[in-house]
Amino acid sequence: MTVKYLEDLSTLVSLCKRRGFIFQSSEIYGGLNSCWDYGPLGANFKFKVKMSWWKAMTRRQDIVGLDASILMHPTVWKASGHIDGFSDPMVDCKKCRNRFRADTELVNGKVTCPKCQSTDVTEARNFNLMFKTFMGPVEDSSAVVYLRPETAQGIFVNFENVATSMRKKIPFGIAQIGKSFRNEITPGNFTFRTREFEQMEMQYFVKPGTDVEWFEKWKNERRAFFTRLGFKEDKLRFKPHDKLAHYARAAVDVEYQFPFGWNEIEGIHNRSDFDLTQHQQFSGKKLEYFDEANKEKYIPYVIETAVGCDRLALAMLCDVYREEVSPPAEGEASGDVRVVMGFKPEFAPVQIAFLPLSKKPPLQEIGNKLRDDFALDMDADYDETGSIGKRYRRQDEIGTPLCVTIDFETLEDKKVTVRHRDKMSQDRVAIDQLKNYVQDKLRDF
Repeated sequence: MTVKYLEDLSTLVSLCKRRGFIFQSSEIYGGLNSCWDYGPLGANFKFKVKMSWWKAMTRRQDIVGLDASILMHPTVWKASGHIDGFSDPMVDCKKCRNRFRADTELVNGKVTCPKCQSTDVTEARNFNLMFKTFMGPVEDSSAVVYLRPETAQGIFVNFENVATSMRKKIPFGIAQIGKSFRNEITPGNFTFRTREFEQMEMQYFVKPGTDVEWFEKWKNERRAFFTRLGFKEDKLRFKPHDKLAHYARAAVDVEYQFPFGWNEIEGIHNRSDFDLTQHQQFSGKKLEYFDEANKEKYIPYVIETAVGCDRLALAMLCDVYREEVSPPAEGEASGDVRVVMGFKPEFAPVQIAFLPLSKKPPLQEIGNKLRDDFALDMDADYDETGSIGKRYRRQDEIGTPLCVTIDFETLEDKKVTVRHRDKMSQDRVAIDQLKNYVQDKLRDF
């Protein structure tokens, strides 16, 4: 048997639609460019991705959670620099009228249309990426608000509220998961670059002078997190920035090798004291921290870890996809192909499936009862449609670690057959021992 891993993103896109992970938004109306809906399995999977990050952050003693509003006072974005500087260079191809970002489509140093390869393009002009809307009944300049382009600013403007209410002393962090919106010029690559997306950001406030040390600590923390997720080591790398943003003292990207190349899934930044200094200046509110032990005041520096939730979920989907190709049987041109989503059990949208061998009521009754019993502790499925082989393959394609078959012998010996996704081995297990068996197998997967 040979194993092939994902080479073409379209293969994953097809599986995601077929098996209920991700659908094109508004598909019955022709879809909306770069907008995606997470289906039943995708929503459950993405929730588990978010919870793994949330637990890693907020179960520490030095980090608390926050859920800030999407709509914020417009001056927030003036202070942060987004109104004046949050833009991309946009050009139009004079030949095919395609519009694209000038800084991402360079060929031999020339701006080249990705659609027709022409270099005959308009001059670049800046395009602000924030979505603008209006609050209230009158649509004029005084009613303008923005859909937030990042979740970080909600953390910064709540720094004093959190520090005071939670009695936090520096160093400490604030974590948040939430929707952000960017009017990207050239979105694409499935859920990698979209106009509506979810971020998982943590801002860690430290004393000036300790920021270099904490930046290194958080790089190590994030490396350990990705190791726990189970990524293939050769598909992940930490890449320092060659050019820093105006607010940053240091920055590194966590990149994954997607089928379309190496791309960022997380950024780790030393943001200096830029953010709190700006909000103190624009709001007129003191955002200094008073260190009682040393009797000194200072504006904290910030170490940021910012993960694109959709990008991380996409990277995990790419990473676990595999095709197991069996040698062709005699007289056959090609071998059988088994598609497997090799999720760790904690991320599998379905962790156990119950499959009665037939639709006879006695087997259905046992299967449904077991499914409902296990669903109290884990994500459980019940499937009685098609041959047992086809049902196994369906569960393999969605990454279900264990399948339980209820057969006619079950009525006599009170045992079921448990099939292991990766080994394809089968064990006969007594029903009254099934929970202990399953828990042990999932833990040791």
